[in-house]
Parts: sequence; C-alpha cells; structure tokens
Amino acid sequence: MVLLLLCVGAFAQTSKQEARKNLTVKEWNRGDAGKGPRFLDHVTKYDAKGRKIEDVEYTSSNTMKARCTYEYGDNGKVSREVVYNEHNKPVRIRKFEYNADGTKKKQYNYAPNGKLQSVKEFEYIR
Repeated sequence: MVLLLLCVGAFAQTSKQEARKNLTVKEWNRGDAGKGPRFLDHVTKYDAKGRKIEDVEYTSSNTMKARCTYEYGDNGKVSREVVYNEHNKPVRIRKFEYNADGTKKKQYNYAPNGKLQSVKEFEYIR
C-alpha cells in the first residue's frame, strides 16, 4: 500500500513537471474590487524539464518589484536562489544542502558580494 502511494505521488509530480515544460505563467490582477484596469502582477517561468527557473513580481504600475531565479543540482532540487530588487540588482543569494531523503538540511544565506551572512539548519521531528 505504501509503495503504491509513493508511486502515485511520483507520477503526479512527473505529470505536473511535464505540463510545465517551457511554460510561462502570467498572473493578471484588477484593483478596485475587480473593476479597475488589469495589470500584470506576477510572471513565473519554467525550463525544459518543467522546473521553476524565475519568478517576477510587478507593481500595479507595471514596474518590477522583485525577481528570484532558481538553479538546480544533480539531485533535481533547488541548489541556489538569487533574489533581486526592483532595480534588478541581487540583494540575497541562498544555497541549499539536502538530506539523503530529499529534505532540506541547510540553507546558506549570502550577501550579493558573496559574503556568508547566516546558516539555517532544518530539523524534522515526528
């Protein structure tokens, strides 16, 4: 029973990634309780493997508010995130380490100049 559930879960994840291959998702918003003009709120881009590679958030005046890019390791997990400000300048870099079961082990937080600022460790308790 457990094996079947794991297989179904893996299939669902694979199907989701298949559907997102080379996809760009644009989210539109309307202010004033849905009566105002439509504006671009958010754009998410996926790569040829269906993995999220970029998130961009916009203001109601269609200027970029923030952007985040994602890189992946051999394990298929996010290995690096770079967060940019409204001027498209990096403000934070995160790198990740994972446990053998795929859960996050550590998150390293760097300044844009590459200086390590902090390390977050993850603990899983059942």
